[in-house]
Amino acid sequence: MVSIFPILVLNARPAAGKSEIIHYLKEVPLEERKERFHIGSLKILDDFRMLWTWFEEDDLLEKEFGYPRLHSTPDHYFNEQVYWHLLIRRLSLEYEKVQRDVTEKGTVLIEFSRGAEHGGYREAYQHLSDMILERAACIYVQVSFDESLRKNRKRFNPDRPDSILQHALEDEKMKKIYLEDDWFQFTASNPVHLSVRNIQIPYVVFENEDDVTTQGGSELSLRLERVLGRLWKTWEQMH
Repeated sequence: MVSIFPILVLNARPAAGKSEIIHYLKEVPLEERKERFHIGSLKILDDFRMLWTWFEEDDLLEKEFGYPRLHSTPDHYFNEQVYWHLLIRRLSLEYEKVQRDVTEKGTVLIEFSRGAEHGGYREAYQHLSDMILERAACIYVQVSFDESLRKNRKRFNPDRPDSILQHALEDEKMKKIYLEDDWFQFTASNPVHLSVRNIQIPYVVFENEDDVTTQGGSELSLRLERVLGRLWKTWEQMH
């Protein structure tokens, strides 16, 4: 019997390849996905959709009703840093709902990016629930800031700013929010697991500076299989 990750947390800079990995995995037939990647039927939780909804609501409040904005400035910066942490708490809440309503065993994939400017991953993981941390494994997609910026520019579709695969940030926001990334400082104490509130979470790094996620095909498939295979071995040892 093939076992699967109950929760996979996917982290990276914007445009690093997270959404492309998810898109690829969704296209793999279920039984093959379980066998090769240890991932079952997928439920995706992504804080970008929540964030974008806040921006849209603020725009409507201001422009249609003449009310003050609740979460963001007119150029879509958060009014308060706490909203970054609130998004993580919202992801935890959404996971609780999934667990309440689940009818089959599958994999919940939780996706988010965090730059050091607003607390980084060290702060973000403090706001994930114990329910998530105790069942999660994590994959970090590694690209340099320059590569993140390049792909961010390339994928931007001004007609679909709410699109998971086609949204992008202005260069100024990219530099302000994501130039500094604390992932390797966060994980420096151990090469195979994170420690959050004395809970150990296995993790692995997916190197993507050569952009195999855009190329797709067999190279992405094989690299993802190798990386998730290493993560699964660590998961089994820890559980």
